Formats: sequence, structure tokens, C-alpha cells
Amino acid sequence: MEKIKFGLFGAGGLGREVMPYAKASVSRTLGVSPDVVDVFFVETWEPKQTEVNGYGLVSMENFLQMAGPRYFNVAIGDGRVREAIVNQVGGAAQALSVHAPQTVFLDCNAIGAGSLFCPNSMVTSNVSIGRFFQANIYSYVAHDCVIGDFVTFAPGVRCNGRVDIHDYAYIGTNAIIRDGTPDKRRRIGVGAVIGMGAVVTKDVPDGVTVFGNPARELPRKRG
Repeated sequence: MEKIKFGLFGAGGLGREVMPYAKASVSRTLGVSPDVVDVFFVETWEPKQTEVNGYGLVSMENFLQMAGPRYFNVAIGDGRVREAIVNQVGGAAQALSVHAPQTVFLDCNAIGAGSLFCPNSMVTSNVSIGRFFQANIYSYVAHDCVIGDFVTFAPGVRCNGRVDIHDYAYIGTNAIIRDGTPDKRRRIGVGAVIGMGAVVTKDVPDGVTVFGNPARELPRKRG
């Protein structure tokens, strides 16, 4: 069987945490033996070194010229950077989700291509998630949430039920988003940033950064 190539963009902290289970996840998803999967770190520039933590490190150009089926994911926390890389790759490789073996998925969820779930993350029931979502360690998404594209959860995020999180939002470490109600769903706007440890009890508008308990808008600098 022809070797399958899997490229993980980003050899920084998150990428180095994800790579140890990437091959097993890829082989499980594709239904093939791990022996036929070659995994690489990929950067958008020409790297000065050839490996990171014992895994090969190649440029995007070299990865996209490799023979055989090519799959990829992006282990970078900034959603807009992820999107830019996805657009650069185009149709030259296929997006493939990477899920740690300790991830828990319950019933009736729809999860888009390119998701990345780190150890001890969880999605409960009746959740809809868009493309290239990232859930770092010990984070969860509870029932009836709707999450857009390129959304990022840092470690320990608690997203409770009936919350709508729009594209490019970034939810910081140990942030808590209080649940919405059947009549009034909680809304986190496009590109909003929830600070580390924030407790969100109200909607957050597009592009706004909030912090604290209860979360409030970060004052804008004058001048």
C-alpha cells in the first residue's frame, strides 16, 4: 500500500503536544495500519532544522510535493492563522481531524473537518461545531451549543449548554461560559476574545475582549 502522508502545521508547543497521538488518530480515522502512515511537522517557510522531537520537519512546499495521499491539520491557536494556512493548502491535501484517545464524544453531534481535540476534552450531546475547531486539554462543550469555524478553546474551558460561539472566537484558559436558556441563548461574537479565567454571564459582541468575574469588556486605550 502506498504510504499516507500526514502533515501537522505548527511545531510549537501545541503541535508538540498533539504529534504523539497524531499517527494513531490518522490510522484510526482512515482505517489503515499505523505502519502505512508517515507524519511530519510542517512550516510555511523553509525550516533550518530537519526534525522536532524525533519527527521530520519540512516546508509546506516540500510537503505538498510528496507522493501519495496527503492529509493535514493545523496546531496553531490563532484561528485566522489557521484559516490562512488552510487557504494556502487549498486542494493539495485533505483536512483530517486529530482526536486524542482520551476524548469523549456523546450523542448526536456534528463536527466539521479539521477539528483537533486534545486529551480529556469532551463534547456532550446535540452540539454543532464548524471547521478547524480546537479544544485543548480538559476543555468541554456541553449540550445544544453551536460553534462556528476556526474557534479556539485554550486548556480547561467550560462551555455550558445553549451557547453560540461565532467564527474566530478565542476562549482563554479556564474560562467559563454560563449556559443560555431555551428562550435566550448565550452569544459569543465573531472574533471575540474571552480572557483567562473569565466567567461569562452575558453576551459578548463581535471583536470584543472580556475578562474577569463576571466578565466585562477590556477598556480601550485612548489616543
